[in-house]
Amino acid sequence: MSRRLLWALPPVALLALFFLYPLALVVQQSFQPDGGGTSLRPYADVFASEAFRNALWTTVWLALASTAGCLVLGFLLSLVIAFVPFPGAKAVARFIDVYLSFPSFLITLALLFIYGTTGIIGSFQFLTTPWGVLLAEVTYFTPFVMRPLLAAFSQLDTAQLEAAGCLGARAPRIIRRIILPESLPALAAGGSLVLVLCLNEFGIVLFTGAKGVTTLPMLVYSKAILESDYPGACVVAVVNVLISVGLYGLYRVVSRRAGA
Repeated sequence: MSRRLLWALPPVALLALFFLYPLALVVQQSFQPDGGGTSLRPYADVFASEAFRNALWTTVWLALASTAGCLVLGFLLSLVIAFVPFPGAKAVARFIDVYLSFPSFLITLALLFIYGTTGIIGSFQFLTTPWGVLLAEVTYFTPFVMRPLLAAFSQLDTAQLEAAGCLGARAPRIIRRIILPESLPALAAGGSLVLVLCLNEFGIVLFTGAKGVTTLPMLVYSKAILESDYPGACVVAVVNVLISVGLYGLYRVVSRRAGA
């Protein structure tokens, strides 16, 4: 037992030094107003501000809308890749794994090159609106839903599909009665992950330059860098962390049940 503790000590120490200690400093700073001392005043000021409430609402609705869009689009694309034979299907499935490693700002930059003011197609003002942020997030995060879905589809018993087809069931009914119920755990796992990532997304909102779109990560940046309000920035960061950790816990529970 002592030997196991010795082996566990180095990674625990590194985790405490590089993650827990900075996080503890953020939490500590959130209770220390600029005037000195320790109080809940920074929390009261932030919670009472309209900017925080607007940022919280914007963050929540964008994350929920993006997750819904990713679920619908990811399910449809996964159906095509898994069940519609076409040349290059396996290559597309492998590309999705590579796509997951792309930084989010790269996709946003590509959209700006296509639809921006000097883009290939032309200027579309919606890219600088919440709808532009929504489009970029759905575009970037959809493969995060497709990956567990494709894994679930690969384990689906094709004999059920063949039997349903032989009995005269059409494609929509097969999807509704067989494929969809089997893919619900994978959908839940992918959707939970996308929801967590969207809540913390910073690069997409920053690179689209959307006017009036301030999410919680953007509010942290604004308070810390532009306003030098470090206690307020730490309060917003703590709120964002609590929301994210709660949703991540939900994601872990769902993903274990899904086996994805």
